[in-house]
Amino acid sequence: MHHPTVAIIGGGPAGLLAAQHLAEAGVPGVAVYEARATPGRKFLVAGHGGFNLTNGEPVADFGPRYGGHQAEFEQFLAAFGPADLRRWATELGITTYVGSSGRVFPTEEHKPAQLLRAWLQRLAALGVAVHPRQRWLGFSGPRGLRLRDEPSGAEYELRPRATLLALGGASWAKTGSDGRWAAVLTREAGVPVVPFEPSNCGAEVAWSAFLREKVGRAPLKNVALRCGDAQVRGEILLTDYGLEGTPVYALTPAIRRALGAGVPAPLLLNLKPDLPPAEVLRRLQQPRRGRSLPEHLRQTLRLGPPVPTLLRELAPAAALAEPAPLAALLQALPLPVTGLRPLDEAISTAGGVPFAEVDGWLMLRRRPGTFVAGEMLDWEAPTGGYLLQGCFSTGAWAARGIEQWLRG
Repeated sequence: MHHPTVAIIGGGPAGLLAAQHLAEAGVPGVAVYEARATPGRKFLVAGHGGFNLTNGEPVADFGPRYGGHQAEFEQFLAAFGPADLRRWATELGITTYVGSSGRVFPTEEHKPAQLLRAWLQRLAALGVAVHPRQRWLGFSGPRGLRLRDEPSGAEYELRPRATLLALGGASWAKTGSDGRWAAVLTREAGVPVVPFEPSNCGAEVAWSAFLREKVGRAPLKNVALRCGDAQVRGEILLTDYGLEGTPVYALTPAIRRALGAGVPAPLLLNLKPDLPPAEVLRRLQQPRRGRSLPEHLRQTLRLGPPVPTLLRELAPAAALAEPAPLAALLQALPLPVTGLRPLDEAISTAGGVPFAEVDGWLMLRRRPGTFVAGEMLDWEAPTGGYLLQGCFSTGAWAARGIEQWLRG
């Protein structure tokens, strides 16, 4: 059995970038072990909705996107930030551009599969061995790893000088990101794992059968959502189960905290965030002259379907009959969120290995020589390129730590 110098468990963005950086630094014997038939499965699935690699906003604005772990991520981003990621893509022959929203995408002619193929070719040229359908089972002694060859069912052990665990979070299990590693890490290494929770996912609202049938799936554009002190603008989509869209995803941490109190989370919807409250009221005070509520809203505020139906669903009839209460509702309509969508539907997850369990190079304190990167760590960020950037950046940082460890 050939034992690699560095074993990287997990072939997602964090693991593959760490492998590339280690090989480019001259580390021999870098090998990636991936449980699925091909590496980068979640990477490819994420690209189906628009392959958002990173964001074009100033690097100084990135840190706060990572919430309570701003300090750690500012360090990771300084080592491998958005400009580095775009330069990396260019070196693979993939040109990128900054969209109107600030998100960074490959140009139209480049598909996710092309980028992944070019990346794997680059790794092969560097001498990185990629072993698909090899499942990590746990540890063996202070340095060893137990794996299973999925086609044959044969189990075997590796004894690398360093290990990087990059096994992902717990959403989109079909891509291999199922979180099953958490129990193994706790049982065999004593590492506590923060329970996984959905992040960047839809919110559930118990709509009436009438609204579900009449509205179905309908967008609400240029709105603002608020939960507690957090407010996000953008477009949301009414669905049969509740709400989804970028503002909803960005507010999932706040929604989770509110739901943790055991009551529905009060999401407030502002349908006219660009207008001062006084102006909304002034327009609504114009004489109706027999116009229905939908027609009055359309003519005075350019609010069409599904707004009238949504108002009748959530507000008492008396509040819709007078300008002042109606104006207040249009800029703070309570949406009674009762829950979040299931974990496997979430774009990403909160939870994982606490930062207190790793040192400054992302090495496990309880298992020297074993490093952690990507969504295995307990962090979250909004969509918009911040998630993928975070995975790349932690992978690059862990690679630096492994280099330091090998130099010993």
